Amino acid sequence: MVLAAAGVGLLSALGAVGFRFMIRMVQDQAFGGLPAVLGLLEGALPAGVDDPLQAAAHLPWFWLLIIPALGAIFAAPLIYYFAREAKGHGVPEVMESIALRGGEIRPRVALIKAVASAFTIGTGGSVGREGPIVQIGSALGSTVGQALRVPERQLRTLVGCGAASGIAAAFNAPIAGALFAVEIILGDFAVTQFSPIVIASVVATVVSRAFLGNFPAFVVPAYRLVSPFELLPYMGVGALAGLLGIVFIIVLYASEDLFERLPVHEMLKLPIGGIAVGAIGIFLPNVFGVGYSTINAALTGQLGLGLLGVLVFAKLFATCLTLGSGGSGGIFAPSLFLGAVTGGFFGTIVNQMLPEATGSSGAYALVTMGAVVAATTHAPITAIIIIFELTQDITIIPPLMAACVVSTLISSYLHPESIYTLKLVRRGIDLFGDEEPNVLKTLLVRDEMEPEPETVAADASFNDVLNLVVQSPHATFYVVDEDRELLGAIALSELRRLIFESDSLRNVVVAADLIDHETPVLRETDDLDLVMQLFAQTKTSELPVCDPATGKLLGCVRQPDLVAAYNRAVLSRDLAGGMTRRVGLVSRIHRVELGNSWALQELRVPGSFIGRSLREIDLRANLGIQVLLVRSVDPESGETTVDAPDPDQPLTGGLGLVVVGRNPSLDRLEAS
Repeated sequence: MVLAAAGVGLLSALGAVGFRFMIRMVQDQAFGGLPAVLGLLEGALPAGVDDPLQAAAHLPWFWLLIIPALGAIFAAPLIYYFAREAKGHGVPEVMESIALRGGEIRPRVALIKAVASAFTIGTGGSVGREGPIVQIGSALGSTVGQALRVPERQLRTLVGCGAASGIAAAFNAPIAGALFAVEIILGDFAVTQFSPIVIASVVATVVSRAFLGNFPAFVVPAYRLVSPFELLPYMGVGALAGLLGIVFIIVLYASEDLFERLPVHEMLKLPIGGIAVGAIGIFLPNVFGVGYSTINAALTGQLGLGLLGVLVFAKLFATCLTLGSGGSGGIFAPSLFLGAVTGGFFGTIVNQMLPEATGSSGAYALVTMGAVVAATTHAPITAIIIIFELTQDITIIPPLMAACVVSTLISSYLHPESIYTLKLVRRGIDLFGDEEPNVLKTLLVRDEMEPEPETVAADASFNDVLNLVVQSPHATFYVVDEDRELLGAIALSELRRLIFESDSLRNVVVAADLIDHETPVLRETDDLDLVMQLFAQTKTSELPVCDPATGKLLGCVRQPDLVAAYNRAVLSRDLAGGMTRRVGLVSRIHRVELGNSWALQELRVPGSFIGRSLREIDLRANLGIQVLLVRSVDPESGETTVDAPDPDQPLTGGLGLVVVGRNPSLDRLEAS
């Protein structure tokens, strides 16, 4: 795993570096080379277009309007035809692959995500490059794991290695990369997973530094805490960041819903969003691209109060339009942008009011960057460490921690889902559902008890008991009277102690000397969690079950049977939970990939099937497709009913068939 993690770190770093160069190439052509060929430049551009903001002043307004739409025209067919997972900001898709497919991601996703995002960002789409880098790294990690045929748990770890490597390479921040993977992607700090992730993150950082240099992502001003009083304004800006994070989440998904309802083809929605972003960029070109130059300007206090305030809303809407229309890019950089301009706005006002007791506006911009990231992702640890690694200044930690914790508390209280998990919940995937974590509490004694325990008569001799021990696999023997009422129990351990005295004890009556009257007694309605606790306290491996009214012995529960019941329950829950999530998804999205070219899909009954039964059609024999469920809708009440398929029931129009099969077979059925 260490070698595999190092390999994933190397590949992910190369992918991140290559992706950045792809963005740069598209950006140079969109805002430099192509306008120059068309004779649209008004003056000479600087060498290399590091940010669209540099070129905006040299380009006519109509080019700024259409260039994001041109990029969308290239990106849309790549996403629509080759990898639907490349749509959006990428991280939820990685989380979904871990939750539903054990970390299995199609290898093509890395390439399609890189190209589609490069076109989106390079032509001015208002999104970040960190989300795509995470998805590219995760896809590479999954590809390596699938090639090595590692078990599912290790495959998920390698996906986390790819995600960590992406963040580490993007921000030159190895610690933040590792924490991002375990806090957001995997949600598991186990050493067996954390160690390979750290290795991958370190390797990715070293490789990216070899290509890009050891430079921080932002130009960070010198920072100092002017007075202890200043923690209060920092907590205040943390509260503001929490509210802004909620607004960002709500507006983003409202934008997705708006474009979803547009009565146009899927591939036309992204160019429409591009034109809308271009319209904003005509007046505020700062919203184009990742916006790092604007963030640096806010950190160094170069932006006026009015511009800072306007940019909060302009960037918010530009990002939501890009992603809502189906663009490919991340939300990390937009969150940092929103934090920088919001903190700069707040810090400017506070500094003007209390110039002697507060720091510069740049300090507030820096802290609020972390606070907005924490509010949107609900991951304060990652946010704190990223900002710390950007500054490498220990004095920023107290106000940064205060702001991030306050923003996370407010955001998670008012909006329980993060910007990542909400996308999954809307698809029917609840990563943190209220499943009963202790499955033993869901199992009852009556379901697992053995109805015929070994019993001994009250007047049996020691020799009779020894003969029973030789013939029985049980470790406990229950003494009962003529009415089968439990009098006590004899433990095998007690018999072992006395076995060498069998000659002298041959005629001893069991009831008089060997019975343990303190044996705990179970009822049929007790749950197995209570039984497990009693096993731990009594050091026994078998307990009696009695009728509480009569005291009669009904059976016993053995420890091996309890362990077997636990294993069956866990397996059943995992299988049922995974299938439930997948079946729930098919009503929301076109097709749910199961891996290895298998998929779940819901299809309307084709016209050629109406009036025929499933037995007559025989999809399993003809196409290798299995019908799992039949979904119907009551025309009067609108209620949906899901039933098991009846092979002899004639099919009617309007029914939905939930089927499972390989993708080529599903394509043939869908086309029929």
